[in-house]
Amino acid sequence: MRSESERATLAAFFAGSVLAGGNGVAIRFSNRELDPLWGATLRFVLAAVPLLVLVGVLRLALPRGRALAGAVAFGLLQFAATFALMYYALVELHAGLAQIILALVPLLALALAVAEREERFRRESLVGGLLAVVGVAVLSGGALPSPLPLLALLAALGSAFCFAQAAVLVRILPPVHPVTMNAVGMSAGAVALFVLAVLSDDEIALPREAATWKAVAYVAFVGSIAVFLLYLFVLGRWEASRAAYSFVVIPIVAVASSAWLDDEPVGVGLLLGGALVLCGVYVGALRAPPDVRSSD
Repeated sequence: MRSESERATLAAFFAGSVLAGGNGVAIRFSNRELDPLWGATLRFVLAAVPLLVLVGVLRLALPRGRALAGAVAFGLLQFAATFALMYYALVELHAGLAQIILALVPLLALALAVAEREERFRRESLVGGLLAVVGVAVLSGGALPSPLPLLALLAALGSAFCFAQAAVLVRILPPVHPVTMNAVGMSAGAVALFVLAVLSDDEIALPREAATWKAVAYVAFVGSIAVFLLYLFVLGRWEASRAAYSFVVIPIVAVASSAWLDDEPVGVGLLLGGALVLCGVYVGALRAPPDVRSSD
């Protein structure tokens, strides 16, 4: 029987995955009234303020010098670049498809870590990468509306790349408490997104529709803060590679919720391509290497 602690960790893992699976749909609803860059800005302003308050309540030290520069760099990549691209992509792409593309993050992170000499090359990584590439090709051929929104697809892939690079970057930055890192990072990301919104001539206005407020509140407080705290809980009890399985669970939730709430078509291309992407991520990034499995 599983211990009470393991059951609590499993519950937190699945709760976080389910809640994160709703982010894409909420962004789609936000994009219907708000311009994408301004919508992303509003999200991270609302998410950063409670985290900054939490830093004060917990009396956590704010980073200085290289640690501060690292936290700001992390925020510009993880929150500004990643979500500027994803919010743009979700103007045209449905949430389920976008989340399947984001499922490439563990595999891309592993490839980037190898390229940047942070980890060793594994044959499984190459096999997984090839499976994932075939999956994306199937998705682009059979799961997207016609004509193909190529820029939106490239933006989603770029978002996954930025997300993965941010994960690799964290490993070489000076250590900062996770709550502080995200509070500073989200603040820096929100400022950068606001500048981009102004430069892009986005309309800077608060939502007028109740549905938009609900969507923004969801991604800010549930999809950012609650998911983050649940992930920290899981990461404190599981190794990182096991916690990364959320990237396989989230797309399933995203496809189901998008089909239900946003009328996303679930055709053969989406199912087959998505399955290939998830298999590729499992083989290339999540499955334990032979030496680790043999030691269990």
